[in-house]
Amino acid sequence: MTETQIFEPDARAIPYAVEGNGPTVVLIAGRDLAIDYLGTLAHLLAEEDFRVLRIASSGTWSQTLDVHGLASGVIDVMDAVGVTDAWLGGHAFGGSIARAVALDHHDRVNGVLLLGVESGDLTLAEGLPVLVIQGSADDITPPANGEALQASAPDRVSLVSIDGGGHMFVSENVGATSWAIEDYLDWD
Repeated sequence: MTETQIFEPDARAIPYAVEGNGPTVVLIAGRDLAIDYLGTLAHLLAEEDFRVLRIASSGTWSQTLDVHGLASGVIDVMDAVGVTDAWLGGHAFGGSIARAVALDHHDRVNGVLLLGVESGDLTLAEGLPVLVIQGSADDITPPANGEALQASAPDRVSLVSIDGGGHMFVSENVGATSWAIEDYLDWD
């Protein structure tokens, strides 16, 4: 696995890790979760010729920022590691940040990967494709949230359900999650 590094712009310590070569997929961790739980998923994607950048959504760097401030932090890390554009993805709250990056920095985002969808605002960046992957038994970001998002933009939002997957399906059902991303992006 790739070691976690710390990026420190403006005295903010943003944990991140990068591995692989190819088109970039950014994975933003859920609230209060270290990026390590996304490591196996990142490794599997890197083996399929993706460059994967994992970024923490929480920590001392994020305490005073709203989702749009966190989105700017993601762009700062992308700039620091030389990523000009990417598929932006996130787990739960990390997905909300990915959506904010797509809204605020549309030109840097090729599409959005939502690994569980938080309830609330259904706003999506115009013209970008969205893949929602969700656990069918997720009680924190329930499947109804992803279904509502798909209903709001059926021409752009695709939905994959991980049968029996709970909230941590991204690490507990990593093979199915990786396959859904690889299949959708069709990079093989």
